[in-house]
Amino acid sequence: MAVTAAEAEVGPETIDACRRGDRAAFRTVYNAYKDRVFSIALYTLHGNADLAADVTQQVFVKLMNSIAKFRGDSEFSTWLYRLVTNACLDAQRRLKSRSLAVDSNVLETLPDPASLEKAFARTQTAELVKRAVSALPSKLRLAMLLRYFDELSYEEIAVALNCSRGTVASRLNRGHRLLAKSLAHLRGTQGLEE
Repeated sequence: MAVTAAEAEVGPETIDACRRGDRAAFRTVYNAYKDRVFSIALYTLHGNADLAADVTQQVFVKLMNSIAKFRGDSEFSTWLYRLVTNACLDAQRRLKSRSLAVDSNVLETLPDPASLEKAFARTQTAELVKRAVSALPSKLRLAMLLRYFDELSYEEIAVALNCSRGTVASRLNRGHRLLAKSLAHLRGTQGLEE
């Protein structure tokens, strides 16, 4: 996935214009990142498109209200992805707090317990992997997300992160090593075999 023209326009000048309340600058940022924010929310929220759309809207409202807090210590996209992550976690907490009524007809349509056990194991493994990826330092985490979530090439990642291909390779290598170490206990489990 190549860097779009809109993403290329989101430089320090655009961010400064957002801080001053420039609506055109906000529109540029929105157009540059709306699809990625939605994709991350959709992935994080297990394919719930309605909830992902709500989270996307919340992220951009939060962005408008808190752009002054962005100090520029990291890439703007890293800061934006942190907003997305927090909004998704909040949405997941809200979902868990809701109680679900179980209809007796629903119980009859439940799948075989063995398939439920496999699905549960896969879900647990996926959650452990998500936590491990979330625990990576932000530069490594972002490189991993861009490579494996957005499926960008090394060159595209280098452009997106404003670094060399060698730096991208180094970050991915370090990310792989840290993930392998933190997920070593999962080797040979059913969730990773698939």
